[in-house]
Amino acid sequence: MGDNQAHFWLGLTTGIAVCSVAFSVYTGMVLHQTLTAASKSAPAQTVVSKAGPAQIQFQQDDSPSSETLERLHSMFTINSEKLNQIVKHMIVEMRKGLQADGQALLMIPSHVVNRPTGREVGSFLALDLGGTNFRVCEVVLDGHSGARVRQSKHTITDAQKHMPANELFDFFADCVRKFLIEGFVNVPRGKEEAELQARTWKLGFTFSFAVNQTAIDRGICVYMGKGFVNPGIVGSDVVVLLQEAFKRKNLNIDVQALVNDTTGTLISHAYIQPSTRVGVILGTGTNCAYVEKMENIPKYKGDDAEYAKEMIINMEWGTFDDEQVVIPRTKYDKRVDRTFNQEGKATFEKLISGMYLGEIVRFVIVDLVKNGELFLAGGSPELNEPRSFETAFMSRIERDHTLDLNDTRSVLEEMLKIPRTTLADRRLVKTLCELVGKRSARLSAAGVAAVVTKMNKLDGCTVGIDGSLFELYPHFSNRMRDALREILGISAENIVLEQARDGSGQGAALIAALANEGN
Repeated sequence: MGDNQAHFWLGLTTGIAVCSVAFSVYTGMVLHQTLTAASKSAPAQTVVSKAGPAQIQFQQDDSPSSETLERLHSMFTINSEKLNQIVKHMIVEMRKGLQADGQALLMIPSHVVNRPTGREVGSFLALDLGGTNFRVCEVVLDGHSGARVRQSKHTITDAQKHMPANELFDFFADCVRKFLIEGFVNVPRGKEEAELQARTWKLGFTFSFAVNQTAIDRGICVYMGKGFVNPGIVGSDVVVLLQEAFKRKNLNIDVQALVNDTTGTLISHAYIQPSTRVGVILGTGTNCAYVEKMENIPKYKGDDAEYAKEMIINMEWGTFDDEQVVIPRTKYDKRVDRTFNQEGKATFEKLISGMYLGEIVRFVIVDLVKNGELFLAGGSPELNEPRSFETAFMSRIERDHTLDLNDTRSVLEEMLKIPRTTLADRRLVKTLCELVGKRSARLSAAGVAAVVTKMNKLDGCTVGIDGSLFELYPHFSNRMRDALREILGISAENIVLEQARDGSGQGAALIAALANEGN
């Protein structure tokens, strides 16, 4: 190629490059002006990047403040090191509670020394008093690990949570009377009362609060919680209270067993899965029961201590770390503690259970609004109302996978009457719910890890778990399993978490059956 030709091609190439750059600059300016004008006249739009199918970029005002997010993450995240510290401290407290009464963990002997075989038969009643409902059940055991259950459910009102003990237990007895009469399908009309007086029933009473249980059918209430502040219950034998109410209502019912709902959960799940050694409640409240070797319960002096090899222990783990030794608490956790009953008690429960999670989130949201970090259009009287942000709202928000978080918008704008929310607002609220929900699951897992480690069951154990958090809250069970892997490593694969069904109803009936066999 000659020099003239070379100069020609070099000049042409350079010219094209210069033109290309100039065109890019010009079109870039036009595009910038267009986008700037559009951003002033329309809300921010989602832009999908062409870098890949999962690459989604958002305009800056679609995303919450990184500073706010970092602060919330730091506040509510419990890392692996802290989880292990919690596990070690719980094991120490478990041993103290088994050694003597009056410890941080009550470690209450349940007096249940047998587990079901599946061959139990008969018809038994069960009464289940939980945090929000009261149930009456009739459980017919068929002797082949099967059961037929009839039940009625009654909501416990706030007024009933404050009425004197005898009035509350009369309400229970009235519900039982009505339930039994409704079950007389072959009794002629007008003969129900005679039939009622002619029959007797054996009953298991699930009382989902802390009791000092002195026998299978005796127990002094230590404290209640879950909003119950009934005069005359704490310090009294709840079986006596129930038996007296039955007498006042002319009911021939013998209370065979006083059952904690967690013990009932363990027994009920063991009825269908014999490898079950742990029962956990993760719902309105939280608790754990497990099978302990009798030789490891030095404080127990009952007659059966000499012949029984094991006994179910009701931990009452909701009171774990009431001394505030190991679990980090935020200022919002402390506010919840102050605003609910029994300040300074039930620390573990107030960080985990469904009664409190929504209120923790609400306190954070209210502060974010005050600080100008959320809902620039303002909050609402509904948001400022105590306990207005239900844990069920958290569940709905965590399930929201719509691009604009429309379900979250519905909760905030329609149910809590927030005047207007941006996508950034909704993202921040969802992240907050995830953080508080995840912390609950991880603390629950730490408790389970402590129990199976104390039992020396890392080689294999089934944990039956009942309650709405484990069953219904999004990702809760998987978050527990992830945390167990962090704590226990490969041994976590040997710990099976299973959904337990109706431990407080069927479990109470089974324990009544076991107690009846022993009489």
